[in-house]
Amino acid sequence: MKLYIGDLHFGHENVIRFDDRPFANVREMDSTMIQLWNHRVTKEDEVYILGDFAYRSEKLFVWYLKQLTGRKHLIIGNHDQKLLKDPAAMSCFDSVEYYMDLVDQKRRVILCHYPMAEWNGFYRGSYHIYGHIHQKTDGAYQYMKQFDHALNAAACINNYIPCSLEELIRNNQLFKEQNCICGENE
Repeated sequence: MKLYIGDLHFGHENVIRFDDRPFANVREMDSTMIQLWNHRVTKEDEVYILGDFAYRSEKLFVWYLKQLTGRKHLIIGNHDQKLLKDPAAMSCFDSVEYYMDLVDQKRRVILCHYPMAEWNGFYRGSYHIYGHIHQKTDGAYQYMKQFDHALNAAACINNYIPCSLEELIRNNQLFKEQNCICGENE
């Protein structure tokens, strides 16, 4: 099965406040996210990490990666530069790309850490899975939410669990409904 998650920010103390994450500290956040991942992901699953895997962590990248089940693919995010320079960590990934074009259950999917205004196959029903904006509802979100095939894979809006394409579709719809301004036409 193909699964997707972005903006994990393992080890990043400030992301708890930034995302209003339900964790008391980094230790609890890291432990919980590792448990959630391993409860969901089998060793045969392909997990596409939509960038920002870890940031400012006191632990080595490989410490996290060795604990996470599944075949891991990194879509490079803006906070992954140190990760890219770590040979031990890089050996844990099956692939590392800035952009990826794949097929998931006969549906074309375009992966990039950043939300794109248009993507390959935009007018032919392809999906775009991205991260970067977390759960912000600023201009980028306001633009992206108008496209049913643009899906935010941020950990904070996907219950900190790698999700299937169908689950991302559902979670993004729920997020839209929770952030709907009264009187606004959807």
